[in-house]
Amino acid sequence: MDDLLSRSRAAVWHPCTQMKQLEADPPLAIARGEGPWLIDPDGRRYLDAISSWWVNLFGHCNPRINAAIIDQLGKIEHVMLAGATHEPVVELSERLAQLTGLGHAFYGSDGASATEIALKMSAHFWRNAGQPEKNGFISLKNGYHGETVGALSVTDIPLFKATYEPLLRYTVQMPTPDARLAAPGETAEAYALRCADALEAHLAGHAATTAALIVEPLVQGATGMAMYHPVYLTRARELCDRYQVHLIADEIAVGFGRTGTMFAFEQAPPLPLAGAGIKTVRPDFICLSKGITGGYLPLSAVLTTDAVYVAFYGDATARGFLHSHSYTGNPLACRAALAVLDIFETDRVIATNRIKALEFTKLLADVAAHSRVRHFRHLGMVWAFDVADATAGFSARFHQSALARGVFIRPIGHTVYVMPPYVTSADDMRALAEAVLACLDNPKI
Repeated sequence: MDDLLSRSRAAVWHPCTQMKQLEADPPLAIARGEGPWLIDPDGRRYLDAISSWWVNLFGHCNPRINAAIIDQLGKIEHVMLAGATHEPVVELSERLAQLTGLGHAFYGSDGASATEIALKMSAHFWRNAGQPEKNGFISLKNGYHGETVGALSVTDIPLFKATYEPLLRYTVQMPTPDARLAAPGETAEAYALRCADALEAHLAGHAATTAALIVEPLVQGATGMAMYHPVYLTRARELCDRYQVHLIADEIAVGFGRTGTMFAFEQAPPLPLAGAGIKTVRPDFICLSKGITGGYLPLSAVLTTDAVYVAFYGDATARGFLHSHSYTGNPLACRAALAVLDIFETDRVIATNRIKALEFTKLLADVAAHSRVRHFRHLGMVWAFDVADATAGFSARFHQSALARGVFIRPIGHTVYVMPPYVTSADDMRALAEAVLACLDNPKI
């Protein structure tokens, strides 16, 4: 194993990592996986408490997803999607349309690519509609949407963004409805509405040059699992309608059941219409990735409305959406995604997770009550809390201490979060809670 670690340090440039730190804290060598467990070359097991960067839904080496990919390997591994098509990409597009109410799926390889696609598609829509000046973007403070140049432009995490600022496009950040920022005595709902008022004030003066607002629905992940009231999404939809601005829902991290519904935007209260009618809140674009293949293969999708699609339809090639990559709509990835959707249906995953979430929250009660814990919060299959007295290096110390107790977890700054695969059992969660408590009880962490 030592040889593997030294080879990795020499040859692999690890993501989001200061490589020098790997000399003191080497990466965890993994030989195989089984359900929610990661297993090193010596057979030691580690609970994958963060789903391998939030992608794994149904465990490692899931037999049903394995079988789907193996079956597809015997048919066609890849064919370019420009000038050809295939059954897995068509069926996946149809099923995603049924789930979201948005059709016309456009595929990428990862979450940042999905963000790029949605931003480009929105600006291009307005150009095709005769309003090329509508090419600006709004996002939320502390939001994260990826690290490619366009995605980083609407991201607001200085650690990722500051170095590359000269390369980025100017965008506007609106106050985040993060409930932790509410004034004393102010409810999460009232604070979310106050943030929406700021969005309204901006749109009133800048709608003519704004293409879209992009948000992470309900949970801002990279800033430390910041959670907010769903009424913000309702007001955002209303304001985007009023000022003719697209609403982009970045469901990359929160989609596929993470927040307790298949997609987080489904939790937004409906919009009242004239008379007794109501209108379901639905974005103009939905960006999907991470859990879409159950953590197996890189894939992302952007779904949009008929109105957006029609704006690109015509005889002129330049009017079409000229974006691609060589592996767009890869059949193997699409088959993995279809297997994931099958599991959701046959195992009634959303309903089962609601029961699990209640049980797991009880198992974390002692963590929530710990003297070092602030803002313990929970939504669906996501749990998070802030550590009041965290000092420099807290995240690395906590990570190493948890590893020694058989749990793979990586805090974000002073925020510890748990986002386990859905196949995690109560016994697994109990062991995780005990490991987290042991880490919190250590004053040196």
